[in-house]
Amino acid sequence: MLMNPIMPLFQPLRACALVPGSRINPFRHLSRSLLPSTFGPPRQSHHPFTSTSARPLRTTELQPSHFPSLKCQPSRLWSDIHSTATHGTGRRYGDQPEQTGLSRLTLTDSDAQARSWFVETTKSLGCTVTVDGIGNIFAVRPGLNNDVAPTFVGSHLDSQPLGGRFDGVLGVCAGIEMLRVLNDNWIETEGPVGVVNWTNEEGARFPVSMMGSGVWGGARGLQATYDLKEVGGGSGADGSRRTVRAELERIGYLRSVPARVEDGGVRMAGHFELHIEQGPRLLAMGKRVAAVTGVQAYKWFEVHVYGRACHSGTTPMHLRADPLAYAAETISQTNSMARMSGVLLSVGIIKAEPGSVNTVPDHVMFTMDIRAQTDEELREFEETLMTQTTGALTERNAAAKKDGAADEVSLEIKETFHSPAMKFDEVAVGLVEEAARDVLQTGDGEREVPRMISGAGHDSVNTAPHCPTAMVFVPCKDGVSHEPREWCEKADCAVGTDVVIQSVLRFDKWRHEQGHFAG
Repeated sequence: MLMNPIMPLFQPLRACALVPGSRINPFRHLSRSLLPSTFGPPRQSHHPFTSTSARPLRTTELQPSHFPSLKCQPSRLWSDIHSTATHGTGRRYGDQPEQTGLSRLTLTDSDAQARSWFVETTKSLGCTVTVDGIGNIFAVRPGLNNDVAPTFVGSHLDSQPLGGRFDGVLGVCAGIEMLRVLNDNWIETEGPVGVVNWTNEEGARFPVSMMGSGVWGGARGLQATYDLKEVGGGSGADGSRRTVRAELERIGYLRSVPARVEDGGVRMAGHFELHIEQGPRLLAMGKRVAAVTGVQAYKWFEVHVYGRACHSGTTPMHLRADPLAYAAETISQTNSMARMSGVLLSVGIIKAEPGSVNTVPDHVMFTMDIRAQTDEELREFEETLMTQTTGALTERNAAAKKDGAADEVSLEIKETFHSPAMKFDEVAVGLVEEAARDVLQTGDGEREVPRMISGAGHDSVNTAPHCPTAMVFVPCKDGVSHEPREWCEKADCAVGTDVVIQSVLRFDKWRHEQGHFAG
């Protein structure tokens, strides 16, 4: 007598998951009498990727004991991560083929190549692909109920100028691996599921972080975003700085589908994002995965300091109105303030004009990024920063005037970006925890799953106000990111991907239980 009718499902499901591109239904040899009574009568497949009359298994028929057996193929996932790095290969730091970073700025030719790979791959896996007005790419695998919004796994393919291979890329490749695992194991989801590649998450070329998802979620206006110009030297043939709209059009990703969800853009029922932590906390805890509960608040500023240009060899030091000297003092002082308050502060860009070695500049611009776990902490630090910075400037000018200087240094601070603190949906976070416990139990037996607030911004910030959202963190070597040596071990990539796959399936079951597919 068979005591546990579920046990025969373990090995067939696991075996199928290890065969690339398998079309074998792992349940085809099982008698109906051995399957749970809740499975219901046999059905024909509703999906084009099932090529025989063999019966697929729907998400609601999966039992809790099934989930740990739905595993990705680590080598296939690993191959995707590293093969896509040929589109925008970055700085080399070692002799091995994988020891290069990634330099794939958004809407460049290399980004267009990565986008083409994404579109072709997801279409080959049975997805319908939609590109919206800001270039976000949505690949949707049909479910049994397709008049409802899909559940997405999302992240981005663009990188920093001297970035690494895993930031964003891991999340997109995990979503594609999810599609393959569902196909390999003949899993039919109740609602559609898919993968999204968001445009310009990094904000490196066009200085708005999480740009594509921000437009989608309504945090940014479309026209203002179209008009954004690239930072640094212009890449136009005449040296001009290109705009977002011009570059979308140039690479073939300017489409008529509404970019904003509230204007008829692509809808989402849920958003799950796998990402390297980009910091050292998981490594310090000795943990392999974390459930992310939200993202801390941050703001970006442009600080403009104006003075008077003069000859560096003929103008006495006490008579100079040197904006770069004042900028250097300000950067040093504000970093000290941040250390004392527990806030994070960074200066990433400094430009001096006219930019001559023997001329004191008359204009300096530098960027400032400040971050805190709560909106209140950020606001308080910003107020203190502004008060002390302007106060120090007043004192500086008074002292310079007393020394005989004819010109003053002036200051202008412009806020360029604001991302409030965001808390993720408790149901989605709980499903990530459940999935992580099951995945970790199949490996080293670890049960505790830490919760964590993200220090970095992610596209999930912009999806969270519109649909249940959660993130999964896995550790990166030495906590390093935004640098060519950024690295995530193959086994950790696989663990994170398994957690995301199981989270999406659990969410699909939860949607069914909540009646999202009724009628």
